[in-house]
Amino acid sequence: MTTATWNGTVIAESDDIVTVEGNAYFPRDSVRADVLRPSEKTSVCPWKGTASYFSLEVDGAVNADAAWTYPEPKEAAKEITGRLAFWKGVEVR
Repeated sequence: MTTATWNGTVIAESDDIVTVEGNAYFPRDSVRADVLRPSEKTSVCPWKGTASYFSLEVDGAVNADAAWTYPEPKEAAKEITGRLAFWKGVEVR
């Protein structure tokens, strides 16, 4: 089981992980919706497409733009459709 933990709280957990460029992408339904806050940040990857971000909020602490997803990934990255990945201090094991 792969878990993502931040601020002492497990925020995602799944056996169904897709790893791309060293990042573990969790199925969206394995991520706790109650800790996700929409962000206006976006970024563009030449082969994956445009990423949208979420901030995390756990016990009143906020980790801005710490999760991302590709809502409509390019064909080369179709395996990450409907998945989220983490960074910025989120521990993935």
